[in-house]
Amino acid sequence: MNLHIKNETSKLKAVVLGTAESIGPIPTLEEAYDPKSKEHIIAGTYPKEEDMVKEIEAVAAVLKKYDVEVYRPKVIQDYNQIFTRDIAFVIDDKFIKSNILPDRDQEIDAIEHVMKQIKPENIITLPREAHIEGGDVMPMGDYIFVGTYKGKDYRDFITARTNLKAVEELEKIFPEKKVISFSLKKSNSIAKDNALHLDCCFQPVGKNKAIIYKGGFLIEEEYEWLINFFGRENVYEITRDEMYHMNSNIFSISEDVVISEKGFTRLNKWLREQGITVEEVPYAEIAKQEGLLRCSTLPLIRE
Repeated sequence: MNLHIKNETSKLKAVVLGTAESIGPIPTLEEAYDPKSKEHIIAGTYPKEEDMVKEIEAVAAVLKKYDVEVYRPKVIQDYNQIFTRDIAFVIDDKFIKSNILPDRDQEIDAIEHVMKQIKPENIITLPREAHIEGGDVMPMGDYIFVGTYKGKDYRDFITARTNLKAVEELEKIFPEKKVISFSLKKSNSIAKDNALHLDCCFQPVGKNKAIIYKGGFLIEEEYEWLINFFGRENVYEITRDEMYHMNSNIFSISEDVVISEKGFTRLNKWLREQGITVEEVPYAEIAKQEGLLRCSTLPLIRE
């Protein structure tokens, strides 16, 4: 397999799509990784496996419609394997394994059948102290955008997934690219104040557009940098509630086609106004775990 990922929106050829099969019992509050999951555990509204399986299979059907080669993780019994974006990411022809929460170590083993098709020299394991998850990493041609948290209280936040050491490692691996980091707001307890990953408050779409939630950024100048990068007229601003429902976490099949949650009425209307075809799927149950369409896909090849 010849990996090739230069950006977020070129025509998708191959992807690893997560699975909701055998995700196990509802986690305890202590086992939950994010404040949104905790909310639903407390409320008794945590998503059911059968509903999440239907949602992911709806995405699989759309991907197949567009002739995308879809790989799936090997199912591990009683283990959540929905969010494949967390466990690894591809930039150019390099497959970079994430250093994620220790409880999730088995997830990478479940896609070993995919990794066996990749040249071993193109698989990169980062130092253990470089914490990173794929939801924080966005290749943008000559740039790599990275969401991070730089505070001294980093270890206090289970929601802080990518540290400065990881940003520095990416700079070493890709010296020819400009690695731009963005400090994100974190909260262990209030989901509406937590940008778990960069793709929870920002995502490029189409040829030169972007979806942004200003309140997800700790430093206003970094948010303004993104506005200037795309041009204010090309930016779609989402609200705090829309961020909470994961409006920035849609997934591009190409510059002209996206998969989006069917309930994102305002966003989907704007996307269509930009000439983008919107393939709507139900994904509101999976969203209860603070992840959506980009989180559950790991692109391997784009044209």
